[in-house]
Amino acid sequence: MTSDTSRLGFYLLLAPILLWLVVLIILPHIGLFVVSISEKIGPREYETGFGNYAAFFTEPLYWRTFARTAIMSIVATALTLILGFPIAYYIAKLTRGRTKTTLFLMCMIPFWVSELVRTFGWMILLRETGVISNALQYLGVVDGPVEMLYNDAAIMVGLVYTSILFMVVPLVTTLDSLDDSLIEAGYDLGGSSTSIMREIVIPHAMPGIVSGCIVVFMLSLGNYLTPILLGGKDSLWFTGMIYTQFITRFNWELGSAFGFLLLALSSLVVFVGLKLSRQSLTETMGRT
Repeated sequence: MTSDTSRLGFYLLLAPILLWLVVLIILPHIGLFVVSISEKIGPREYETGFGNYAAFFTEPLYWRTFARTAIMSIVATALTLILGFPIAYYIAKLTRGRTKTTLFLMCMIPFWVSELVRTFGWMILLRETGVISNALQYLGVVDGPVEMLYNDAAIMVGLVYTSILFMVVPLVTTLDSLDDSLIEAGYDLGGSSTSIMREIVIPHAMPGIVSGCIVVFMLSLGNYLTPILLGGKDSLWFTGMIYTQFITRFNWELGSAFGFLLLALSSLVVFVGLKLSRQSLTETMGRT
């Protein structure tokens, strides 16, 4: 009787997440895939085929934008890791008590507002009549207004800024679990800061590095607002192309195919990243 009650309780607890997975993830993806393999041959007439996927490979604009989005997302992930790791290490290992809490809170404060507001903030800073341009003119560095928007550098700044918290949090969590005595023992044995970082800190932080990179890469790859607002309408970002197919051209079939190609790309990059780092997804998520 007790076993049956425990089993029933387990199933009741499991039911909401199963319902969420099935209704909001699995079924929509199945429907999207069915749409992606539907080829329109006439008014309300469709046939099954992979013509939408073939159109992606036969149109250079599509796959070049796809490759550009992937490369820039990987670069944004690498830059976020380079910037986020020292911040996370300082918070986790070099601060204590209230200082640690304050610094961690300062990292989170910008994310208390929406991504749209944060992106508009960067537009105010980078535009031709913005804060940075006016400051450079005031200091005499430049003679006239400087437009810093609508280029790849602005997109990269926005991508790194909007996702750096998702790199810092898992790194702080992982580094915080590193016993300080291991670092002290490394120094006692004559190790340099570089060797200790390479042999002790980074291997221990690898699950946090991998999980942070996965989250940041997926956020950058699927980002729509930041590339469009900071890069302009001609920024050539793949999510913008998906939006165009769905909303502007009402070509749901091609838009669905683009969506599945983006899903395949993100899955492939995550798989390769896990293999190269010799981490498993279970271990990575379990330690962060």
